Amino acid sequence: MPEIPEIHLADSATLADPFTAYGRARECAPLARLIVPGLGTMWAVTRYAEAKALLTDRRFELTASSYLQLQVPEHCLKFLRTMQEMEGAEHARLRRLVSPAFTARRAAEFRPRIDVIVDRLLDEVTRESDGGVLDLLRGFAGPLPMEVICELVGIPPEDRGRWRGYGAAVAAGHGPDFVAAIPAIVGDAAAAVAKRTGQPGDDLLSELIGIRAEDSDRLSDTELVTLVWHLVLTGQTPTVLVANAVEALLRHPDQLATLRADPGLLPDAVEELTRWCGPQLLTLPRYAREDAEIAGVPIGRGEPVTAALAAVNRDPRVFTEPDRLDLRRPPGQPTHLGYGHGPHFCLGAALARVQTEIALGAVLRRFPVLALTDGGARRAPDPGAWRLAELRLTLPARPDS
Repeated sequence: MPEIPEIHLADSATLADPFTAYGRARECAPLARLIVPGLGTMWAVTRYAEAKALLTDRRFELTASSYLQLQVPEHCLKFLRTMQEMEGAEHARLRRLVSPAFTARRAAEFRPRIDVIVDRLLDEVTRESDGGVLDLLRGFAGPLPMEVICELVGIPPEDRGRWRGYGAAVAAGHGPDFVAAIPAIVGDAAAAVAKRTGQPGDDLLSELIGIRAEDSDRLSDTELVTLVWHLVLTGQTPTVLVANAVEALLRHPDQLATLRADPGLLPDAVEELTRWCGPQLLTLPRYAREDAEIAGVPIGRGEPVTAALAAVNRDPRVFTEPDRLDLRRPPGQPTHLGYGHGPHFCLGAALARVQTEIALGAVLRRFPVLALTDGGARRAPDPGAWRLAELRLTLPARPDS
């Protein structure tokens, strides 16, 4: 058995540059031990082939322990168990009922409505720019996913300011604001389901309620509210990805010039940026149902195992020059694992891809010249996510200024 490297998640060097820390571990062994402050240790799979296998291995399961246990009112608890925590027939049933609403085709059909949201947010953030300095994270990337979710599920415009606040609390990570938002999200989601049951519209909830009315196997009100919670909880990916992508392009002017010269590269660029600087550093931990082995390393029953995406998506066994950002990466290489793999592949991946593509394209068209302010790209010290706490950009001076 190879010597197993250890990675301390609270180490300042790991927080500042997780790709180097996890990359070193990957080249030592296919697994590493993560030291998690206050929680003990967990296994991390560091290589692509082993990680992809883990995500479909029935010996390992997502459970309630894969998530932080939240102190919320008891009436909220039944809404917080999403399909991510389910396995087997229970998971397959829910996935079958909701997946048709989240296909790539449906995401493409939703593009015109996302275009309108993106243009409006860019208008707002431009008007609010201070002395030619644009806060792209707070004013644009931050509110974007929740605005899209509101449009998707049919939240009326007059209520969307409140939902923006929910999105900000969720995107900021687990804390008092996040916990405090949960009862309000559940309450407003239940109200939205009740309203659309009586007054159908052109939105996801109305569609799923219609399926419920026509299918002998149908979603309950509780399942519909839980789906909205699931969308809010997991739908914040574009906030982090858009901000990471803009920063990465500004730090790689050759790649930025390539994309500006050929906007048709946007779909491939979004995939490469997701591989290279995607939001998740680690997948949700899975727990061994039984004593098992991964790459010859024994895993005890009940032990947690995660896939270290920071290492996996830069595995040189799979990706050519993996540490290089290359928007023209040759076709035919395997797909990154940023949205997972197997039965729990991200339900909203197609929608997240379309959002990110539209947002990135609009930013590049709207602002032909952009630059990072001095110290304006500040990272949040988060061992599980590669995310910015601030992204301040300078705009060119107006001709009349």
